[in-house]
Amino acid sequence: MKKRKSKNKIRRIGLLLLFASFFLCSCRHSSEKEKASASVLSPSEMGGDSDKASDSELKLKLDEKIKTEQEEALSKYQNLGLVQCDSYINFRSDTNENDIRNIIGLLRNGAGVEVLDANPEGKEGWAKVRSGGLEGYIAKQYLLEGEEAKKKACDFMAPRVTILADKLRIRSTPEKIEGNTLSSCAKGERYIVLSRSGKDYLKISADTIEGVEEAYISSKSENVRLEYGLDEARSLNLRQKVLNLYDNLGVSKAQDYINIRSSPEDKGIENIIGKFPSFAGANILSEENGWLKIESGGITGYVKAELVARGKEAENLALEHATVMAIVNTDALNVRSNPDLNSSAWTKITRDQRYSVVNQLDGWVQLDLDSGDDEDGEQGAFVSTRDNNVSVSYALYEAISYRPAQDRANQAAKRRSDLVNFACQFVGNPYVWGGTSLTRGCDCSGFTQTIMSKYGVSLPRVSREQAKTGIKVSSENIKPGDLIFYANRRGVINHVGIYIGNGQVVNAASRRSGIRIYRWNYRTPVAIRNVLGE
Repeated sequence: MKKRKSKNKIRRIGLLLLFASFFLCSCRHSSEKEKASASVLSPSEMGGDSDKASDSELKLKLDEKIKTEQEEALSKYQNLGLVQCDSYINFRSDTNENDIRNIIGLLRNGAGVEVLDANPEGKEGWAKVRSGGLEGYIAKQYLLEGEEAKKKACDFMAPRVTILADKLRIRSTPEKIEGNTLSSCAKGERYIVLSRSGKDYLKISADTIEGVEEAYISSKSENVRLEYGLDEARSLNLRQKVLNLYDNLGVSKAQDYINIRSSPEDKGIENIIGKFPSFAGANILSEENGWLKIESGGITGYVKAELVARGKEAENLALEHATVMAIVNTDALNVRSNPDLNSSAWTKITRDQRYSVVNQLDGWVQLDLDSGDDEDGEQGAFVSTRDNNVSVSYALYEAISYRPAQDRANQAAKRRSDLVNFACQFVGNPYVWGGTSLTRGCDCSGFTQTIMSKYGVSLPRVSREQAKTGIKVSSENIKPGDLIFYANRRGVINHVGIYIGNGQVVNAASRRSGIRIYRWNYRTPVAIRNVLGE
């Protein structure tokens, strides 16, 4: 404990030095409002010329300033509460844990709240609080109160920027250009400040943005206030968190998938480089002869303009179809049958894949993996949010990389190419348990059975029996057209898809997702079989 406190003290001093340094160096660019709100030492307050001040004098001034800043920050709370958890907890408008719609924000470990009612009537185990411009409920088991909260709050104090604007974009570079939007922040949110970048931007901590090393926001005084304090709630407001991710929003109007092409022309399968899902989002880069150049999901290419909504129509579609998704921030993450670390891990999920969220509990996220051949549909698929291994937010689906198989070097390769291209025609169609129709609805094994029958291969009806057919294949030797199998939490094979190349699988996934394309290892495969005999 002493070692941890020592590290926290060093961190506070280092951050305050940084905060003071960048303000002293850039004060000619700061407004009087910024300098007053920041309340950072000036050279005169530090005893004259800061360059001539001794290390001991500077340390004494900093110790005094740390204490003053902490007291000022704490005085803003009439009844301080401090969140204590592994990573973050949910901030809800109501106390029904089974309703994902009442989650209005997130509170990370060490966040400060104003406790409005520690024991609201009829809501045992909950506290009503205000934080980051939001008001709602949090589970009381994660709340530290009273003098204990005030003492521990010092460990989490840091120079922060508080958002004053209704919406503000977080960018990957300190400039306003198309394509550098990473995320967005909402009024009342706070972020740790690392340094100033020029006169118009602040570099902020990006440790909560998946896959990002640097992040910047505008430093204009009407947008932000600089101060020393605690973290507060982060909003999950759908409008601010979805619409602001795109500089020029376009949303697919198709009911299934739109082909993305490498050039603004239809050349059959030759120039297809991806698929743009139904109601997915993209940045529109330009327009050319009835084609839009878009960027989505890391893919840049062309789609027919008539199939993409723009302007107000795009915004309305985005608000209607944005869903809560989980994005994994680590190479692999255990999936458990129950929200309990003592529950056995029955599969793993991987980085760079968006997973639909069924429900959010404090410390846990329940995912929609797939329904498989199980009649009950849902299977327990919980991942822990501890250590920030998974990010959860409202988002739109985005483009998927897909290049139709064109290997026609021999008859066997041609057959596999044709099969894969045929199967991908039905992406976006519905999932129906027990169904075998590629258009009206099928389940996973009904999908593979029907596809394979078109190419002269007879398969059993359910996935666990299909897994006994054909020839065993290693992941190193997998080819387009091979079947990939997955098991449920009891270890029984219950799901199957068709490998389509480029590390992807097409499958009839679930009632929520229908027929879709995913990474082949979006969860851990347990078997691969070659049923084509080639």
